[in-house]
Amino acid sequence: MPPRIAIAPCRKMTDYVESVRLAGGDPWEPSYAADPVETVVSSCAGLLLTGGADVAPATYGEAPHSTVTDVDAVRDEYEIALVRAALAARLPVLAICRGLQVMNVAAGGSLVQDIPSQVGTAVAHQVPNPKDAIAHDVSVAPGSRLAELMGSAVVRGRLAVNSRHHQAVQRIAAGFVVTSLAPDGIIEALELPEAPFCVGVQWHPENFLESRTFLPLFAGLVAAARP
Repeated sequence: MPPRIAIAPCRKMTDYVESVRLAGGDPWEPSYAADPVETVVSSCAGLLLTGGADVAPATYGEAPHSTVTDVDAVRDEYEIALVRAALAARLPVLAICRGLQVMNVAAGGSLVQDIPSQVGTAVAHQVPNPKDAIAHDVSVAPGSRLAELMGSAVVRGRLAVNSRHHQAVQRIAAGFVVTSLAPDGIIEALELPEAPFCVGVQWHPENFLESRTFLPLFAGLVAAARP
């Protein structure tokens, strides 16, 4: 039987679900209302955290910047609890875009609330269309799980990625390590080495279904979730 992968609900689920399926997993979409965190963790073999709205600054003890919009407090609370429970249970975790940010906050980190106004950058971090449009390159740390998974796709230590975000990791949660940076220094990937599998990326690998460029990330999650 394929391992059951819980996918945190978001507005655009199709690419996440299909990516897990293509990687050999059994995608499951739990409900914030119907599935308590404890039930999700005990009912799946791996967790996929998805993209979406800004993470509320209150979750990491800051007042909101004027650009922070579309905050969903119910989702924030649920996913932060879900990450903490999943990490405590040593479930394999793959976190994407907002998911990376939620994972970092849940583990004690903080965020850049708005890259353009708080950091300033010439790198395009918001290229919405087409969804698989290459926005910029990112570095890949040698010896990282990211490097291992992506293999020959990493050329001279770099990957070409898409990008749709204005927030980013700032203070890194204890135990996590940075395994990818954009040319402007924005953190593009984190890993938790002590975990069986815990990888977060700031881009959207699920949008490359046609080329399957980033399918190895999902395959890594599914492989780690197998008994």
